[in-house]
Amino acid sequence: MIDKTKISPNKFIETYTTMVRIRQFEDRVYLLFLEGEMPGTIHLYQGQEAVAAAVCANLRREDLITSTHRPHGHAIAKGVSLRSLMAELFAKKTGCCEAKGGSMHMGDMDVGMLPAIAIVGGGIPVATGLALASKMMHSGKVAVSFFGDGATSEGAFHEAVNMGAIWNLPVVYVCENNLYGASTHQSKVMKIKNVAERASSYGIPGKVVDGNDVFSVYEVAKEAISRARKGKGPTLLECKTYRRGGHSRSDACRYRGKEEEKVWLAKDPIPQARKKLVQLGVLTEKKAKEIEEKVKKEIKDAIEYARRSPSPEPEDTLVNVFVGGEN
Repeated sequence: MIDKTKISPNKFIETYTTMVRIRQFEDRVYLLFLEGEMPGTIHLYQGQEAVAAAVCANLRREDLITSTHRPHGHAIAKGVSLRSLMAELFAKKTGCCEAKGGSMHMGDMDVGMLPAIAIVGGGIPVATGLALASKMMHSGKVAVSFFGDGATSEGAFHEAVNMGAIWNLPVVYVCENNLYGASTHQSKVMKIKNVAERASSYGIPGKVVDGNDVFSVYEVAKEAISRARKGKGPTLLECKTYRRGGHSRSDACRYRGKEEEKVWLAKDPIPQARKKLVQLGVLTEKKAKEIEEKVKKEIKDAIEYARRSPSPEPEDTLVNVFVGGEN
């Protein structure tokens, strides 16, 4: 149940706007890739917006996150500018990683997002290390690691979570369980029903939440982040969600049943959030339209910025790259 006394109306609107911003960004990027205007490949986040928006709404700017091969939503929610994200996708010098990262490796340390790590499960030990540094330096920062259900079968997940647990590190492990590791259903790789059950092996809380309900995610994330900041250690959050498209842009999703898709796509987190906010009197249909139009202009501006930005020069490949000296 949503408690308006605990969340300000502005926070409601801000979080909802973030969801809309992620969806519109991704929808537009998908078309740009199909039109051949962007190089590389993409792994889109449509359908999972409630997770990134709600978790990051509870973070401070200086808090840190690690992401995956599907990072656009996390980047937008953490505050990486749309201009720099779009420029990165266009492989321009003004991109957030100066055209060296592309879709799967975007981030901006100025707002607390490490460049995303495309290796499955690769960001989990990194976030644990960031949390260890925070504890040792008494910085008060919390680290959050976003990863998919497939990553929880990687050794890196188990080792990192165990380390975070035994040292009571200020880290939150957020599993975005969209049911599939690429094309493999979770039931084929784990006997337990919920990923969160694995938390008990390490003596930390494990919470299962409807990942398409932004308000539920907000509440459990708030509790987990507060717990971490107070020195009480990690929490494993499992957000049950569903990607609206394929694993990557070339995936036609033939491995998913039509009935399953119908049920899950009807749970689209954005219309759900809009409906609840209107019922609460926090949002009106007119205001919702205004938000959509505002975001549409932001996306258009980002695309124009990316198109007119300069491409990197060959010598830029040697900038910000470690080159070992001679023996």
